Amino acid sequence: MADRLSQLQDAVNMQAENLFNSIGCLFTSAAPCSFDKSGKTPSQNENPDDMTEHKRVFATLIARNAKEIDALIESLPSEESSAELQTASMRILEQDGEEAAQRLQRGIEQGDKLLEEINRALSDIANTQLAINRITDASQGDAIKI
Repeated sequence: MADRLSQLQDAVNMQAENLFNSIGCLFTSAAPCSFDKSGKTPSQNENPDDMTEHKRVFATLIARNAKEIDALIESLPSEESSAELQTASMRILEQDGEEAAQRLQRGIEQGDKLLEEINRALSDIANTQLAINRITDASQGDAIKI
């Protein structure tokens, strides 16, 4: 999971992309008008109903993304937070990290134990298979070697 600043940067980039695309949508759906004497007007490629839907979608995306940006900004530490609060927060984070490391170590130890059991079982299976093969071979030759 990304940190809050990376999430905020991603949200700002997404907002810029949404704004850029919405401006393009508005440009393509705008009524034709000429700015110079050549009389050239932009072509109307899109269906007006589709453009209305695009406008709604972009308005929703922009509003939702703005709320997400506000929430991410609010979750950042404020300048008013004291050094004691920041130190306490760091201690809590360090403690959480140590607990996670201990859980990971326990998981590794359990995995090693299971691996040993599996290797023993595979060895037993291989030895049994070899014994069966020897018995089968011996029964065909009428001489049993164990």
